[in-house]
Amino acid sequence: MKKCVILSGAGISAESGLQTFRDGDGLWEGHRIEDVCTPAAFERSPQTVIDFYNERRRKAAAAAPNAAHLAIARLQQGYDTRIVTQNVDDLHERAGSRQVLHLHGELNKLRSSIDEDEIIGWQGDQQLGDCDSKGRPLRPHIVWFGEEVPLIGQAVQWVEAADVLIVVGTSLKVYPAAGLLACARADADIYLIDPKPNLSSRRVEIIPQTACAGVPPLVEWLLAKAA
Repeated sequence: MKKCVILSGAGISAESGLQTFRDGDGLWEGHRIEDVCTPAAFERSPQTVIDFYNERRRKAAAAAPNAAHLAIARLQQGYDTRIVTQNVDDLHERAGSRQVLHLHGELNKLRSSIDEDEIIGWQGDQQLGDCDSKGRPLRPHIVWFGEEVPLIGQAVQWVEAADVLIVVGTSLKVYPAAGLLACARADADIYLIDPKPNLSSRRVEIIPQTACAGVPPLVEWLLAKAA
């Protein structure tokens, strides 16, 4: 099987009704990122941060995978498919995708505020008093602004090995994720699905459509090609 890697971002989740952070206004669901998406915010007002992510977790649980998520899962029928996503929801997994790497963390996990290796699965609301195995406060398992992205090395390895690379729902402006495109092999086939593409490259085939409109036909074409 050939290897196919999908780089997915906010645009694919937005089509399932999940509002996400945008660089333009610096707000996420009406909140300043400095108040809910930084280590300093959690230290200053942990309840505010916990409440914010509880609401994000509820909204993600209520959302459903869309046609793009489902099509990407179908790619597994003909390709060794791996997903590197900037999204913190589990819509890819719920659509049936098995190999998903979340660069920016996951809503359905919490981790120790002291030991970053102690990560636990989580459903429902977090409470301020929830603690890790040693009685220390838990925090959302989210990579906040100003923090390292621990899985970027694995993402680079996946992209370097890919025969096909599909970029969907991401503006390629947020680093280090934006740098992954440069890691693709010279002979890899690269597709960018974006209704307002801001990339010009002879190496990249641009499909100027939304995720739900552009991903399913591309997937069917790739599966037919692999058959």
